[in-house]
Amino acid sequence: MVNNLKCLIVDDERLARKELRLLLAPFKEIEIVGEAQNLTEAGRIIETAKPEVVFLDIQLPGENGFDLLEQTDAAFKTIFVTAFDAYALRAFEVNALDYLMKPVNPDRLGQTIEKLLNAEGKKPQINNQSPLRSLEFDDRLLVETGEHSFFLKINSISHINSSGDYTEVFTIKGRKFLIEKPLREWEERLPEKYFARIHRATIVNLEAVERVESWFNRSYQIYLQNSRESFTVSRRYAAKLKQKFG
Repeated sequence: MVNNLKCLIVDDERLARKELRLLLAPFKEIEIVGEAQNLTEAGRIIETAKPEVVFLDIQLPGENGFDLLEQTDAAFKTIFVTAFDAYALRAFEVNALDYLMKPVNPDRLGQTIEKLLNAEGKKPQINNQSPLRSLEFDDRLLVETGEHSFFLKINSISHINSSGDYTEVFTIKGRKFLIEKPLREWEERLPEKYFARIHRATIVNLEAVERVESWFNRSYQIYLQNSRESFTVSRRYAAKLKQKFG
């Protein structure tokens, strides 16, 4: 039996660490042995758990990820994960295995893991059945819109509309984002207690519902806070929605 590769994640953002954990979950050969939010914690984990690969953020509060490589003599492969491309040349000067830009693209991460496993003489075995992590109402999700990335507060979402392989995410404050994520994935990950699919192409935040009115043919109309438009609840989803509202 081949041993898993022990991995450490170093990032000062808790949610960034959680997202990377989620992305690494399908790779059976990767065993996450620790998380660190600063270099002191990282040094302790490296000493005790002896990871073989470190996913390392560069810009940490008052610190720089490169300093970790100077502070330890431990042997491990380094994969930088950062929102800045300015350090790419230096990363490869210190023999980093790879340099990933935030938000991390799953396909790009897959290439990195394949490179890592090839370097270790292993073959990637991806578990395509691994479920995506369920989101909590108070979570923040790292999302990408074009060239920009930001943390989206789940409880700030008013509703989500399907747009092919993309979704239009509307916030309670009236902002709109086009995100490369299908509606099906949102439905699987959003907390059922607070979000409901009301139509083939729409999910709403139940906390943002201002009122519900009966409509023709046993359907309903939903009105959301700070929104002038109404939303039709299709017959297919009406019964489930009625249960949620008691």
